[in-house]
Amino acid sequence: MHPSLIRLTEMAKRDYRMILGLMSGTSLDGLDLALCKVEGFGKTTQLTCLHHTTIPYSKTMKSEIKSVYAQHEMDARKICTLNVTIAETHAAMILQCLDEWKIDTHQVDLLASHGQTIFHFPKEHLDNLTGKTMTWQLGDGDLLAVKTGIITVSDFRQKQLAAGGEGAPLAAYSDYILFNDKEHDRILLNLGGIANLTYMPKGGKFDSITCTDLGPANGLMDRWVSKHWPEFAFDAEGALASQGKVIDRLLIALSNHPFFEIPFPKSIGPELFNEHYIENAMRECDENYNEIDVLATLNRWTARLVSDAIQKISDKNETTEIFVSGGGYYNQTLMKSIKTLLSSNYIFNEIAITGIPPDAKEAILFSVLANECILGSSVFEPGTASHPSISMGKISLPR
Repeated sequence: MHPSLIRLTEMAKRDYRMILGLMSGTSLDGLDLALCKVEGFGKTTQLTCLHHTTIPYSKTMKSEIKSVYAQHEMDARKICTLNVTIAETHAAMILQCLDEWKIDTHQVDLLASHGQTIFHFPKEHLDNLTGKTMTWQLGDGDLLAVKTGIITVSDFRQKQLAAGGEGAPLAAYSDYILFNDKEHDRILLNLGGIANLTYMPKGGKFDSITCTDLGPANGLMDRWVSKHWPEFAFDAEGALASQGKVIDRLLIALSNHPFFEIPFPKSIGPELFNEHYIENAMRECDENYNEIDVLATLNRWTARLVSDAIQKISDKNETTEIFVSGGGYYNQTLMKSIKTLLSSNYIFNEIAITGIPPDAKEAILFSVLANECILGSSVFEPGTASHPSISMGKISLPR
C-alpha cells in the first residue's frame, strides 16, 4: 500500500489529528492559517486551536488576483499561472509559519486548503443562463502537498455543487459540529468580503439550520476606500464611515436589486456586488455624492442587510446568542449599527468564549471539514437541498 494511504488509515484510527486549516476569502487580505488539534469526529469533535495567524498578500499578488477576480472572460494562460503561483505562495507561507511555531511538517497530519476564490456564480444570478451554479478556487492541492510534504485536502466546494448545493457558504457543516447548543438559539455571523450567517435553533438537527449569504460586508467598503483613499486598504474600525452622513436615497437604491427578493438560503459574490454596483446605484439617484457620505451609507446598508436577515431568519420571540467573526467584527461603526437595529432579545457574545479565535474561525472550519473527509461522519443526516449530507474535499498525496 502507498505510504501516504497507510498514514491516512493510521491517522483515522488515532484519537486526534493535527490539521492546518487555510483560508483566503473574498476580501483578498491574505492567507489565514490555523493549526488545530482535532479529536473525534462528527458530534464528538473536540477542537483546540494551537496557533493561528494571517499573512497578508503582497501588493503584486493582490493585484494579480484582482485582475481575474469575478471576471466573465479570463486569459487561460494567466489563470493557469496564477493557480501555480497561489499554491507556491501558500506553501511558502505554511513552511514559514510552521518554522516560526517550531512545528515539524511531519507533526502535521493534514492541510485543509480552501484555496483562493476567483469566481462564484449562483444559478439565481440574473446573467446565469446555464441554470447551474459555478465556483472556482485557485491554489493547486497537489502542488501544496508536494511542496510541503503534507497530505492535503482541498477543493471542498466542488463536491457540494455535485450534490446539488450552491457551494457556499460551507460554514453550515462546521458551525453545526462546533457551535450547536441544546439551551440557546445561536447565530454565527461572519462579516468578511460577503456577509453570511448560520442560524441554529437550540437542540436542532442539521436540517433545521439556515446557512446563507446575505450580501456585501467589507468587500464593497474596502473597494470604495482603496479607490478614494489609496493610502488605506480598508476603513480601520469604521473611523472614516463614522465621519460621514448616511444618504437615505442611496440607501434605497442600493437595496433595489432582485437578489434581495430571493428567499434564504442563497449565495453571492463580487460578481454582482462590486464597484459597478455602487456606480449604478448612484446613477439611479442621478446625483454625485461626497465620498465619505457614500462610505457611511455603504456601512449602514450592510448593517441593515444583516439585521433584517437576522430578524427574518430567527425566532424573534426567543433569546438568540450571536457570535461575530471576520474583519467586520473590528468595524466599530458597523457593529454599533447592527446592535442598534436589533432588539434586546439578540445577545452578542465574544466567540472567543467558545475557544475559537474570531480571526481564525474560517480557517478552523476547513480543518473540521478535512477531518470529516477522512473519517466519513454521517452527522449531517438528514441534509437539505442547499446543504446536502456529504463529506467534501479532494485528497492530494505528497508523493
